[in-house]
Amino acid sequence: MAPLGASFTGAARRWLQTAFAAYLVALGFVVFLPAREAGAVTGFVGVIAGWLTYLGMPFDPAVTVVEFLANIVLFVPFGLCLRLLRPAAVAWRITLTGTAASVLIELVQLVIPGRVTALSDVIANTAGALAGVAAAGLLAFLARQRNRTG
Repeated sequence: MAPLGASFTGAARRWLQTAFAAYLVALGFVVFLPAREAGAVTGFVGVIAGWLTYLGMPFDPAVTVVEFLANIVLFVPFGLCLRLLRPAAVAWRITLTGTAASVLIELVQLVIPGRVTALSDVIANTAGALAGVAAAGLLAFLARQRNRTG
């Protein structure tokens, strides 16, 4: 049975390519804006951390956890879209591509005023890319199950 991405029609494939391109532009804005402007875009981290303080979690650890989880979520579309667009590619190569993209982002952030680079961001982004690859695999599995029963 063909992988999920291999069954896309021309229109669906173009839509996915366009969505991936839009995601990459949005990702660029989030990760390459100077810290002050990026805070306006990603201010939800502080808001969610504030909510967690109502559950008894101290604010600083809450910010750390929310930022780590946000970095995972940020790269799920990366792995998912690449896997769907390149169904013949092996999962570890797509994940490694996510890691390389994250390392590049962190290196560029070294020269952006107020931005902080962190190995934990690379780890979280890699986990997100891997989760996206896994989500694509799950979608392919569900599509095969649906085709068998339907």
